Amino acid sequence: MTFTPHTDEQERRMLAALGLADADELFAHIPKAARLTEPLAVAAGISELEVMRYVEELGRQNRSGLVCFAGGGVYDHHLPPVVRSLTMRPEFVTSYTPYQSEVAQGVLQALFEYQSMVATITGLPVANASLYDGASAGIEAVNLALAETGRDTVWVSRGLHPHTRQVIATFAHARGVTIIEHPLENGRTAWNRNAAGPPAALVFGQPSYLGIIEEYEETVTLAGDLGALTAASVDPMLLGILRTPGDAGCDIAFAEGQPLGNPLSFGGPVVGIFAVAERLMRRIPGRLSGETVDRDGRRAYTLTLRTREQDIRREKASSNICTNQTLNAVAAAIHLAWLGPDGLAEVGRQSSHKARYLRGRLLDLPGVAAISDAPYGREFGVVLPIDVSTAVTGMADRGYLAGIPLDRDYPEYRNGLLVAVTEKRSRQELDGFADALGEVIADG
Repeated sequence: MTFTPHTDEQERRMLAALGLADADELFAHIPKAARLTEPLAVAAGISELEVMRYVEELGRQNRSGLVCFAGGGVYDHHLPPVVRSLTMRPEFVTSYTPYQSEVAQGVLQALFEYQSMVATITGLPVANASLYDGASAGIEAVNLALAETGRDTVWVSRGLHPHTRQVIATFAHARGVTIIEHPLENGRTAWNRNAAGPPAALVFGQPSYLGIIEEYEETVTLAGDLGALTAASVDPMLLGILRTPGDAGCDIAFAEGQPLGNPLSFGGPVVGIFAVAERLMRRIPGRLSGETVDRDGRRAYTLTLRTREQDIRREKASSNICTNQTLNAVAAAIHLAWLGPDGLAEVGRQSSHKARYLRGRLLDLPGVAAISDAPYGREFGVVLPIDVSTAVTGMADRGYLAGIPLDRDYPEYRNGLLVAVTEKRSRQELDGFADALGEVIADG
């Protein structure tokens, strides 16, 4: 964004309009202790060439070419060249907020198709035009539930992604909302019916962050008994083979949509997927692209069912998100269209089958144990007989990004490692990973 600096004369006129003599009076209400008394300790500028050399030097410190077995919400799936080629067309890349339907039909139609596909894979009838990421989608699920039920307590599974739990906790602290975290037993959520409440929602991962598949029925039934909503954080790449949250009776489904159409770009940008039951349609956050007809009876698209409080009465809104990740959502739509129902199911099948093969290989290694014997998807946790940080470093030396250490977020799994498998991993890579980990364990 560009701007034109104010002239001295313009500044004098603005100060005069405010009845102030100078800029010091303008900032007089700020405590002196909070004001700078000297320039910031910022180093002198350097030339463009020096900046480029410095950045290149930093880049050389990165390890490249590692075979990726890390996941935790962001995965190394195959991104078909056609998806990136179509996504990067100027019509999509240069488009801006589609407020004016008459000049944004292409983008609005693309978002409508995205919403339709999300509704199909989640089994819920209404999806929005996307949110920022999976964690912000989790907050919006909580927001919606609080507004719908009028309650101020939310039950959250400890199996929900740690980042999402942290973001929800930060939001709850600011809003005065009580978050009750429920523990895991054998990797699955052990809901405590007698916990403080009643809750506005039960929020859980399906699969969980640990890759374990939860029992839908128990959670949905409990939520119904308590008069609460059910919000499931799902893995979009497994929705072709797992029961959909809508079919299971969930009220809200949300997800980190990075695996669909978006590459591993040092963690971002990404896209938040969000879908709801029909009765919650008017509470859905963000944008909603709808199909209609123009004055000549031709099919047309427009933003619809806008909760205007999001824009002009924000203190009364259940959500303050007024935008979406258009380009990333378009990329997801193109990827889903390219895969089709059979392709999405095939990605899920290959990922889960290969995960089972690798898990079996790892459990044959001396001292390696599973964190749970519950069913899992394409991600699983193992406990190593050596320090997990040492293992990750040793695997990197052998060409593998081994996974995510679990110690920080789940200290009960000391030296635990979360391993993810996608359809990209070949038999040679799976065997190579297992052999390399065996060597690292032997080296101690």
